[in-house]
Amino acid sequence: MTKLVKKSDVVETLVEQDEEHVDELARLRAENAALKAQASRSVTFKVSTKGGVSVYGLGRFPLTLYKEQWEKLNDVIIDVMAFINSHAKELKTRG
Repeated sequence: MTKLVKKSDVVETLVEQDEEHVDELARLRAENAALKAQASRSVTFKVSTKGGVSVYGLGRFPLTLYKEQWEKLNDVIIDVMAFINSHAKELKTRG
């Protein structure tokens, strides 16, 4: 036996479902934006398969240097920052 359903009840149900979908879509978009913002800010480190230290989150690809290269860079970090400061007008920023 088939149950008859009023057309207005069907329309009301569809409108409610549509509103739920719109709300869910808005929630998912907000969550996605938050995750993207979090991912773009975070910098992570891993040991590469060849034993280097890889830094993720600086650009499209990781920056990988071996331990002695990181130590050498660390020893001259003041010089690097001085170079950046003295060439600030020539340098570009991403974004």
